[in-house]
Amino acid sequence: MRVLVACEESQEVCKAFREKGHEAYSCDLEPCSGGHPEWHLQQDVLPLLDQHWDLIIAHPPCTYISNAGARWLWAGHKLNEERYQKGLEGKAFFMKFYNANCPRIAVENPMPSSIFNLPKPTQIIQPYEFGEPWSKKTFLWLKGLPPLQPTEIIKDHIPYVTSGSYKNAHDPKYKGASRKGGASRTRSKTFPGIAKAMADQWG
Repeated sequence: MRVLVACEESQEVCKAFREKGHEAYSCDLEPCSGGHPEWHLQQDVLPLLDQHWDLIIAHPPCTYISNAGARWLWAGHKLNEERYQKGLEGKAFFMKFYNANCPRIAVENPMPSSIFNLPKPTQIIQPYEFGEPWSKKTFLWLKGLPPLQPTEIIKDHIPYVTSGSYKNAHDPKYKGASRKGGASRTRSKTFPGIAKAMADQWG
């Protein structure tokens, strides 16, 4: 299959599909950090949606449309018009992927703010359902794809901290999990267990 992984610089999902033999490409305005620039399209992703793809997996920016930012949207109990307009732009970008001309589509984001009235998500997944020892609620909007099935449920999981680090990272079994700097980029990376499940189940 030809697979486009939109808004992905980590190449976590791209590499998982490549390992299954698919022609997968990551795309982002930033250079890739996954080690395979030959599979990375560093450009605006929207023109690529007009090409033929068998599967599109998109991770659009969530800064202005996620529920986590609602406190800034309603700071002082008054609607922040500038942030609201940026949220509407974020929704429009999200919908470009959701309505793309492609037989199989997956759009991933955290819980959206209700004010933007996004379509109802297909399912909610957690990293600890896919062999990762973290909890971080993730929403999936799917078209032409079955919901992801858990692969390995980890009962001993801990919250993923929104500052970009992990709680209890001092524990030896979580060695190397702490992150410093680039918090938003760290938070947006797809967990390897979820990427593998996408490639195994959708590839």
